[in-house]
Amino acid sequence: MRKYKRGEGDYSLSFLDVICCGFGAIILLLMITKIVEPVVIEESAIKMEGSIRDLQEQLFKLRGDTRTLDRELTAKQEQLSENEKNVARLMADINSFKLQFENNGDQTEVNEILKGKLADARQALTDEMRRLQLRSPRIENQVIGGIPVDSEYIIFVIDTSGSMFSRAWPRVQAELINTLDIYPRVKGIQVMNDNGDYMFSNYRGKWIPDTEGRRRAIINRLRTWTPFSNSSPVEGITKAIRTFYSQDKKISIYVFGDEFSGGSVESVVKTIDNYNRNNKSGKGLVRIHAVGFPVMFDQNSNLQTTGIRFATLMREITYQNGGTFVGLNDYR
Repeated sequence: MRKYKRGEGDYSLSFLDVICCGFGAIILLLMITKIVEPVVIEESAIKMEGSIRDLQEQLFKLRGDTRTLDRELTAKQEQLSENEKNVARLMADINSFKLQFENNGDQTEVNEILKGKLADARQALTDEMRRLQLRSPRIENQVIGGIPVDSEYIIFVIDTSGSMFSRAWPRVQAELINTLDIYPRVKGIQVMNDNGDYMFSNYRGKWIPDTEGRRRAIINRLRTWTPFSNSSPVEGITKAIRTFYSQDKKISIYVFGDEFSGGSVESVVKTIDNYNRNNKSGKGLVRIHAVGFPVMFDQNSNLQTTGIRFATLMREITYQNGGTFVGLNDYR
């Protein structure tokens, strides 16, 4: 009997089936992988962007907080430095008082005796002054604290620069009030700054009437009055003389300032002398007084020059024009 042999075609077909199935499985896996992978990557990218934005916002917030803290730290350091200066001054005063107390010792009993004698002396002096006032005629050219107060009209020329306003303004107000107090009643008042700007524009070129209400208005306005200033009183003085001098009026100018930043002191003195000199009699037309506020002497030595120049200028001007220069020990 003849044996049947399997043909080569059947074997080849089975092999190809296996191969195709394998390739199909691989293709199926690749398709699944490509479909899932972009979704995962996109979600990761979104989460990453969100995290980056959160971190950036936190960074910006931290930077803002850092700037705020830096400003607060600087302010605290400046305040601490000022407090340390105040403490040093107070300690110096305490030591001075201690030294005086130690030198004086316990003098309670002696002080009581001296107080009694002083009271008796005051009483006797008061009685004597009353008798002298009844006998003596009234002195026209009165002097208070070394300053002649015989004028009927007064003009204030006030330095309104930043150094004066930021440091010495309460003292400026106090000195203005003190000056007004030594003139119980005058015929006219005027207030200008060192550049010649008027405090009250409606009284430009005119005298402000001397009333209680007007005095209060001047004092109240001075608290916030800060027109531009070049820290040189020359313009204000010369404008006051040119505008208000009259032969039949006794006028005094009071200059309040802390520094002179102008040119030559000698040339300024000559300029004011030319404006304020009567050619016939050779006398000044108006008195010029000055009050110096030692603001610049609280600064470093290289910044004190303008303060020294102001004192030099005003001493010479007041001397040449029948006035008095008063240099304050403290601007506070």
